[in-house]
Amino acid sequence: MNRYPGPLLTQPSAAALRAAREAGHVRWRGSLDLGRSQGEVELGAERWNWHGNSYPYPAPLKERTIYYWDGVGFAAVSRYHGALIKLVPTAWDVPTFEIDGIKMLPTSKESPLADAKRKVALVAPRGKTVLDTCGGLGYFAACCLEAGVARIRSFEKNEDVLWLRTLNPWSPDPDAAESATRLQLTHADVVHAIAQLPDAGFDAALHDPPRFGIAGDLYSQVFYDHLARVLRRGANLFHYTGTPNKLTSGRDLPREVARRLEKSGFKASPALDGVLATRR
Repeated sequence: MNRYPGPLLTQPSAAALRAAREAGHVRWRGSLDLGRSQGEVELGAERWNWHGNSYPYPAPLKERTIYYWDGVGFAAVSRYHGALIKLVPTAWDVPTFEIDGIKMLPTSKESPLADAKRKVALVAPRGKTVLDTCGGLGYFAACCLEAGVARIRSFEKNEDVLWLRTLNPWSPDPDAAESATRLQLTHADVVHAIAQLPDAGFDAALHDPPRFGIAGDLYSQVFYDHLARVLRRGANLFHYTGTPNKLTSGRDLPREVARRLEKSGFKASPALDGVLATRR
């Protein structure tokens, strides 16, 4: 992955830069990588310097938006190819992302990375070979790497989400030394790619699909049969479901998913905001 090396600005960080300059300071210390690190910026009257490069002070920035330097100016980290995909700041520093304004990761009570860590702990990845079906920003993979996974095979269908990962400093880099060849990220639709994966090739799996209404194939009996095929006996699977329509229709999607997984050869029950299953 070609990782973006430049600064990332949000409305608060850009305002802090301008306020420091207006107060007569020649340096400002803060984070320009969404809280991953702290650094020092040299402030001039018209431009500021960071990591040996010079940048203009940006025009006022929008809320809930992250900006990167595109070589001409500070542009929003978003793309539109049939749907608007956008990296979004959170109160926890670690960003989430949205597709057409729909938040893809929970952020109301904790950071999306902390949320991922709790779910990853359910499959106990240390020393295991793990399947990550819908990689997204890579937070499941990052938590698996931190927990000592032997190898994780991650799939992501959306090219624009992969682009977000190159700009998000919290997304794991498959080429980084700390990944040490343990993370394999593939640009592919796992609905089709799973048919090519070997029988009993994985010790655990993490399945974080989009909503049922836009990715029904990832909740199908056929796909669950494939998950059962590629997992060894005793392997754990965490399947995120959320609780869509529960209040309005009374639908219990986690229990629906658990029943389908049971038909495919799992022992399954609701856990957290999804289903925890074990291959029988």
